[in-house]
Amino acid sequence: MPALASLFLMLLLTRLCHLRIVWVEEGYPTAAAIQLLAGKTLYRDVWFDKPPLFPSLYLLWGAQIGVPLRIAGALFIFGCCLLLFRFAHDLWGEREALLSAWLLGFFLTFGIPSAVMALAPDLLMVAPHILAVYLAWRGKPLWSGVAAGVALLVNGKAMFIVAACLLWQWRSAGWLLAGFAIPNALACAWMGINESLMAYYREVWEWGFLYSANTFLENRFVGGLSRTLNWMGFQAALVAGAAWYWTRDRSSESRRMALWTLISLAGVAAGWRFFPRYYFQLIPVMCLVASRGLTLLGKRRFAVFALLLIPLIRFGPRYAVLAADIAFNREHQWADLALSEDSKQAASLVQTRSKQEDTLLVWGYRPDIFALTRMHAGTRFLDSQPLTGVLADRHLNSAEPVAPLLAANNRAELIHTHPAFIVDGLGPLNPRLAISAFPDLSTWLSQYKIVGKSNSSVIYHVETADKNLSQKN
Repeated sequence: MPALASLFLMLLLTRLCHLRIVWVEEGYPTAAAIQLLAGKTLYRDVWFDKPPLFPSLYLLWGAQIGVPLRIAGALFIFGCCLLLFRFAHDLWGEREALLSAWLLGFFLTFGIPSAVMALAPDLLMVAPHILAVYLAWRGKPLWSGVAAGVALLVNGKAMFIVAACLLWQWRSAGWLLAGFAIPNALACAWMGINESLMAYYREVWEWGFLYSANTFLENRFVGGLSRTLNWMGFQAALVAGAAWYWTRDRSSESRRMALWTLISLAGVAAGWRFFPRYYFQLIPVMCLVASRGLTLLGKRRFAVFALLLIPLIRFGPRYAVLAADIAFNREHQWADLALSEDSKQAASLVQTRSKQEDTLLVWGYRPDIFALTRMHAGTRFLDSQPLTGVLADRHLNSAEPVAPLLAANNRAELIHTHPAFIVDGLGPLNPRLAISAFPDLSTWLSQYKIVGKSNSSVIYHVETADKNLSQKN
């Protein structure tokens, strides 16, 4: 079908514009996947605070960045569009199907770049979210539950998907919950065999609850309302189409859709952070009902299509600039990439001195350095959040830990490890959290000397390695 083929082409070309960029949200699972490829076990050997399917999916393209990562992103979003196409087609017809697919692809492209580009939990959950609700609507509670259970292995907010599925399958709640349990029971059994189950609970769920309980918003209600209104402004075409749908359709189906929307909004609010990527929980239902509303509008729908210019004008030009930079082999000049560019410099400094067997510790939330160097971690930790106890959403301007005892215990473990290189990508930005600012690490850190600096990173190399190298020479 030409319309769907052109949709895929749009998704692919826009993502290839980010060919030379590694967003930190995709650097984290890439870093973990690199460790898995080295034979390590997630959670037991690698501290990771997200569910297991997240980094495991990155194994499908060998945890490679660049072209493989961007093609994977385009294929994933296109798959989501096809799922919504099928849902809308079975609900209403081909016009709604095409509209819903294009709306989903459009709004998962013309949004906050780091959110729409990174195959991170909130984006990855879109596919099983659509599938689970579609199967519930089709009267297949067991398989609907399985899809929702898979979603939980990507994102803890999958609980809200179960609630949405119950709108159609509350009489078969037992089958739905049984399906939900199956993939998670299998995953837990696998982790039990690999002695990582308790570590999974501590790193994903205990740490996750700490994260959710400590929002950075001073006034969570005002902040949440403001961010939601901003989101509605950029998604005005969806809001207008959905509003017309609920105005014209008063059926029991439309009421379920409204409740699905409210449940999804509750999922956005969970944790009281309201990051742009959290609103992906709302995107499937909004694109679905908006497609029906736009169809009911008839020729007047073209007035609503004009609202698509809001995100297109805001986010579209950046793709053209990035594409021109690639075509003319220019460096990207973009403030949003300041830390990313610094990570490239730090990675280059490490690579010029490192040997194949050398290992790395990254201090700060800079996992893209692992993705760029492809080095193995010299500790269990891919970033310093579990070592400082300070969450990444505030560690650039705060040094107040949310888990001081946990962090102290993890630092006590750290001093028994010997990574060849340390990249402190946090200290230059917040000296209070520099690796050299922790007294319990001072003796251990004395084994290292500074061998390089970038604007926002300090590179350490273990001195014993230098001495051994000198003796060999």
